[in-house]
Amino acid sequence: MSELVSTRIRNTAGKLGLPHLAETIREYTRRADEGKMGYLDFLDLVVLSEELAVRDDRRFRQGLRLSKLPHHKTLDEYDFSFQPELDPRKVKDLATLSFVEGKANAALLGPPGVGKTHIAVALAVAACRAGYSIYFTSLDDMVRNLKAAETTGRLTNKLGTYLRPGVLVVDEVGCQPLERAEANLVFQVISKRYEKGSIILTSNKTFSEWGQVFGDEVLATAILDRLLHHCEVISINGPSYRLKNRLQAIERENDVA
Repeated sequence: MSELVSTRIRNTAGKLGLPHLAETIREYTRRADEGKMGYLDFLDLVVLSEELAVRDDRRFRQGLRLSKLPHHKTLDEYDFSFQPELDPRKVKDLATLSFVEGKANAALLGPPGVGKTHIAVALAVAACRAGYSIYFTSLDDMVRNLKAAETTGRLTNKLGTYLRPGVLVVDEVGCQPLERAEANLVFQVISKRYEKGSIILTSNKTFSEWGQVFGDEVLATAILDRLLHHCEVISINGPSYRLKNRLQAIERENDVA
């Protein structure tokens, strides 16, 4: 390819908003020459495959930046061997994201430290990779933000933060009991998302204890009714990863001493 043609293609690609093509046109043509590609194969390689992959990766990284996820761990990093009572197939079934496609929910229940948040984040990362918008919040943070917005007359606007994403991750349900007015704000989020977007939640409380969490049995029942109508529930009843890591650190310290 002549320098004149290469320059013209780079300029045109830049105007079309294809910066990756503008930067790599010489590499593309080299690969096309080596592979003796036809025009259509070359077009498919450059425009459809490579440029689309770059755009998808850019969108994925931007989605992660906006998600407020505490980390970006994947299921490959989860130690299923440490939780022998947890069937990996159930978690991997969730990772197919069929529940997200169906605007259903997923609930991860169990004591502190068993990896509920890790799995929830991993599912959210997978959903982001698949093109869904995601947002992460603890229940306490969500309630605090909604209360502040209600006080200043911005509740409707703030609700949008939790209603717009395709997948909302609500972490640590049950860590602190809520007042009835606070529970009502949670109900608004759950009811407005019902069959319109997925929720992934983690909780250290059984559903039978949610009446205590939300300070009102009737309101808790209304929340559960909408949440569990279309919901995959996974219970993790095993040892704590954090405790395991702390015990290992203590053992190492003792060995050194």
